[in-house]
Amino acid sequence: MGDIRGSERDSNVIALVEAILGHKIESMPGSSSQSTLEDYEDLVEMNRDHEFSKDGPRPDSPPKNPCVGAVNPYALAGALIGRRIDRHSMAAAQILQNVLQTDYDELFDMRHHSVLFAGMKLNEKERKAEMYDEKDMKILNERDLMTPDFSGVRKLEDLEKVGLKDLKDAKVKMARMKNGKLRLVLHAHELGETVSNRKVTMSINELVTPFRMQKGRWQPPNASWRDMYDYFFQSVNKRLISDITMFQLGDRRETNRQFDDPTQGCSSNSWFVSALFSVFWSDPSAINRATRVHTHGNDKKRFLSVKFHDKGGKQNNKTETVDVNYEIPINNSDNEPLYCRSSDGADIWPSLYEKAFAKWITGSNSEQPDITQTHCGDPIKAMAQINGRTPQYYNCDNHPSHTLLGLVRANSVNNKTINPMTAYTYATGREFHGANIVANHAYSVLGYCVIGDKQYIVLRNPWGVTEPQGLTSYTGLLGRLEPEIWNPATLLDHGGLFALEADSFKRCFSCIGVAK
Repeated sequence: MGDIRGSERDSNVIALVEAILGHKIESMPGSSSQSTLEDYEDLVEMNRDHEFSKDGPRPDSPPKNPCVGAVNPYALAGALIGRRIDRHSMAAAQILQNVLQTDYDELFDMRHHSVLFAGMKLNEKERKAEMYDEKDMKILNERDLMTPDFSGVRKLEDLEKVGLKDLKDAKVKMARMKNGKLRLVLHAHELGETVSNRKVTMSINELVTPFRMQKGRWQPPNASWRDMYDYFFQSVNKRLISDITMFQLGDRRETNRQFDDPTQGCSSNSWFVSALFSVFWSDPSAINRATRVHTHGNDKKRFLSVKFHDKGGKQNNKTETVDVNYEIPINNSDNEPLYCRSSDGADIWPSLYEKAFAKWITGSNSEQPDITQTHCGDPIKAMAQINGRTPQYYNCDNHPSHTLLGLVRANSVNNKTINPMTAYTYATGREFHGANIVANHAYSVLGYCVIGDKQYIVLRNPWGVTEPQGLTSYTGLLGRLEPEIWNPATLLDHGGLFALEADSFKRCFSCIGVAK
């Protein structure tokens, strides 16, 4: 017989861990409470041509009002067509480039003027984004988007007749020879407008940018504000259904696990959503998720109280506790939240935090604040605005890759961050050609992992999407993180989860920071 006292201790330990993490955890098959040699990492060779400091690197000066943010293309395209897009399908890339009128490989870098950066312009010299003035924006109508009739084109010179001037100077994106036929792809924007970072349709302008063309109360197109308590927790309680344990003959038992991780919507506020998840990941008790605790009766409405802290600069306000009701913008076509939502679709605290933050930075008393005002910002400061700690910045240009990795390790315990960390990428670069690594985009830093002689920084894309394997290639990227590789992977939704070698991280990312 086994030691009953030992099993009781194990149960108590599991209960304590679940209380700290805010998630149910399952014991892995064959797991043991005893430590083994496999639990320890082999020390890998690192460049020792640097001075070691037990205090770690010194923080850099904070950047001046960074304008970090990129729209979630899956959420935006879904809102425009009124259909949910299968984010895990290879066909999703084709849908995105058709709806957003930009080649897939050009969607994710600011130098291609992608609509994912609507309202922002590229500072090429400093590789960072800046805001457009409202007067610089242009609203496109249907006539602007019309293209010529190419059915009569038989020779290259016919292209000039339909409006392509100076054919000999036209830029070629691709030229391929196949079966005696030359296939050319030419840049021909003068033949027809497409949506971009400066030219948008009225729908995209009202969904994404902070520039209001329609005065009065903000109302997203094809959407309505609805009280989501009844919708999520009484009408279709998805979590109750998904938590049902399925049994079968034998010892095998499977449970469909779901997580309420914040996922970005139509706004370009990846800086806020990544900060929100980072705080939640490192210390769940810092987040008020009590959306099911409310006052009964008709005399009082349900509210969630959220405290934000004054950290100066833009997208900020005085320290204050903000109360918000349960109304959030819902797409009238697919009945899904337009903006920040939980990854399992069964909780609303991420939506309410985003709404509360928009209400706080705008100083509004309305229960329908303009969420597009969270357009772009500073993810490192946002963590401090949420948890009240001090933001510390480390510009990647100023530190070698092993120092950046050491910074993550210093703020982690057992490969998982205990102090919230975020990082954001440069606004342009050769690496930004897919949805995993996106220019001018903020990511949550979740920890690190070691595989053989390679060390990786573990990141989460707030879009909640990891590209299907084979769609795009990246240097030093690990697209799948199983618990055998990184044990904390059991604690979150795997959408958007990946790891990047330290050298690749330094090439892609402009800044990393911590709030502690």
